[in-house]
Amino acid sequence: MSYNFALTGAAGYVAPRHLKAIKDTGNRLVCAVDPHDSVGILDSYFKDTWFFTEFERFDRHIEKLRRSNQENQIQYLSICSPNYLHDAHARFALRVGADAICEKPLVLNPWNIDALQELEQEFGRRVYSVLQLRVHPSLIALKDKFQKEKSKTKKEINLTYITSRGAWYLVSWKGQVERSGGLATNIGVHFFDLLTWLFGDAVTNEVHVSEPTTAGGYLELERARVRWVLSTDRKLLPP
Repeated sequence: MSYNFALTGAAGYVAPRHLKAIKDTGNRLVCAVDPHDSVGILDSYFKDTWFFTEFERFDRHIEKLRRSNQENQIQYLSICSPNYLHDAHARFALRVGADAICEKPLVLNPWNIDALQELEQEFGRRVYSVLQLRVHPSLIALKDKFQKEKSKTKKEINLTYITSRGAWYLVSWKGQVERSGGLATNIGVHFFDLLTWLFGDAVTNEVHVSEPTTAGGYLELERARVRWVLSTDRKLLPP
């Protein structure tokens, strides 16, 4: 069965991965939206996709499809927009009768999760988060190894991730904490998801450093103690 998709953030970095996944699974991208119009990548996957630079017109088009016959209705919304828009776009998907497939983080403020859960129940649709590291074969094998261990001693983990970014990063939405959530949310979220998947829920969570280019802290999980540092400062790279 083929499903109809819509997509937000079509001009963004992660959008091509969603486009490829939609295409490879035999589905159809009906429409997409992004305030930026550098979206020629759409032609590599879907040549008949309706594209909008204004969310209001995108909304109007999807509502029109929703009120037409079942064949044209949107079943899934892929959310590739900036972090601060994720929960708003997820709510939009639920209200128009679609499931949402959303990049991490789903929300910047934890209390907004409650509203999404309530809307899921109200509209009978789901919000799915992209948890790509959980399906990596090497990490699945690592999780299986840990589960077979009988030791009750917590693992001691030092996580250091330095990924150089140019001046553009701090100017873009990714460098604005109110839009990205900061380094721990924009970059660290992938590692924190992996760590909790491998070692259980958080027991203690401390942030010791939170700056535009560097963040660090201590995270104690059910089966591990993690000291972590994240940075986009190239000066911290080894020579």
